[in-house]
Amino acid sequence: MKPGGRTITAAVAVGAGRPFSVREVELEQPRHGEVLVRMAGTGICHTDLSCRDQWFPVPLPAVLGHEGAGLVEETGPGVHDLAPGDRVVLSFNSCGGCRACASGRSAYCVDFLAHNMAGTRPDGSTPLREGQLPLHGVFFGQSSFASHAVVARRSVVKVDTRLPLELLGPLACGLQTGAGAVLNSLRCPPGSGIAVFGAGAVGCGAVLAAAVAGCTTIAVVGRNASRLSRAKSVGATHTIDATDTDPVAELRALTGGLGIEYSIEATGAPRLLRQAVDCLAQEGICGLLGAAAPGTEVALDMSGLLFGRQVRGIVEGDSTPAVFIPALLDLYRAGRFPFDRLISLYPLGQINRAVADMRDGHVVKPVLTFLGGPA
Repeated sequence: MKPGGRTITAAVAVGAGRPFSVREVELEQPRHGEVLVRMAGTGICHTDLSCRDQWFPVPLPAVLGHEGAGLVEETGPGVHDLAPGDRVVLSFNSCGGCRACASGRSAYCVDFLAHNMAGTRPDGSTPLREGQLPLHGVFFGQSSFASHAVVARRSVVKVDTRLPLELLGPLACGLQTGAGAVLNSLRCPPGSGIAVFGAGAVGCGAVLAAAVAGCTTIAVVGRNASRLSRAKSVGATHTIDATDTDPVAELRALTGGLGIEYSIEATGAPRLLRQAVDCLAQEGICGLLGAAAPGTEVALDMSGLLFGRQVRGIVEGDSTPAVFIPALLDLYRAGRFPFDRLISLYPLGQINRAVADMRDGHVVKPVLTFLGGPA
């Protein structure tokens, strides 16, 4: 631990399938190219749970969290464009030097895993410690399940808004992923139709963006009545409860048998990806957003693909966070992207209840808040 570190409160992932443990840990000062942020709120994303439960081999114990928002408290050497008191949203990290980063496609950084899911900085160090032992951190450049985070500068997006900061974190991943898939990746034109498989935060972000894009058919497929109702409230024109209905047949009936132009799979379930492809019209495009465990396979009808249908993997909505997050806030100010309707707030100490409520479908996007944090 570097001199000048501090004691913070964090939710620690201690083992696969085990509840988060909220306790005090030590955080060092920011190094070169890093920023210390006092957290106001951070969203809980399915990726956090997938890593905690070891679908993805992020080393544990670790402080996870990658949808943070808060106030800059201190900047490390080499950071000259941020200052204490700046309001910021924290998104994913990237190397900044590879071909993808240089061309504005940092979500496809060749070192994405090393900068986001290794549990350490690329040099093997971590700013977190518990007692005398290092604690894995810098998850997605931030580890925001904590009262404070030392954050890579490339993960920090300065925002100009009076919205409560605790609401903004989900713009960094879940909402950015869903909305970006529609606006940046698929670029759905006005008058087109889209089917969204999954009514969680990513799916509802896609619904919000589809309304912005002018899609006239926005169909959402899911199994939770409460979430389907929420999707309807933010712009879905049709909802399909897949518990007792064949969604492919429903979508083909909805489109006069032709199929729908665009679809999004936002759950990571192979069966739903197959349905999201089978419901497409000729030359339709399916965007795959849902994250499945490495090695997960899916069977697709090759004859169906032959008629111009495409499947496209999409990471972080093909977004440049410093550009796209402010754009989403502009849409919110114009009354066209009411993402706050999807958010439910929980204090950090109730993280395990928040996880249970999300998994049970009682809430769409739980956000952890911090007592005494910025407003």
